[in-house]
Amino acid sequence: FSGVLSAEVLRTLLELQEELAAIKVRAPTSGKEVTLKDVCYAPLNPHQPTLADCCVNSVTQYFQNNATRLAMTATQTDGKKTGTADWRDHLIYCV
Repeated sequence: FSGVLSAEVLRTLLELQEELAAIKVRAPTSGKEVTLKDVCYAPLNPHQPTLADCCVNSVTQYFQNNATRLAMTATQTDGKKTGTADWRDHLIYCV
């Protein structure tokens, strides 16, 4: 993987997504507070979506948009070889 796709870049992207998801604004005409859940695409719960229902199209979705899952590693044995699987292995497996 190149520097464009590194653990640091993925963590930063995840932090940015979390900041964007937390944004709250006031609609100018109604004064109603509007958040991402009010405007997101939520195909599985379109009538009363929560933030968790919002469809996020991002490489971080391979880790359920979760920093803990992104940081996970696992010992993997293939025959006589033992190694550590990390975010790269997970991404390759999913893609």
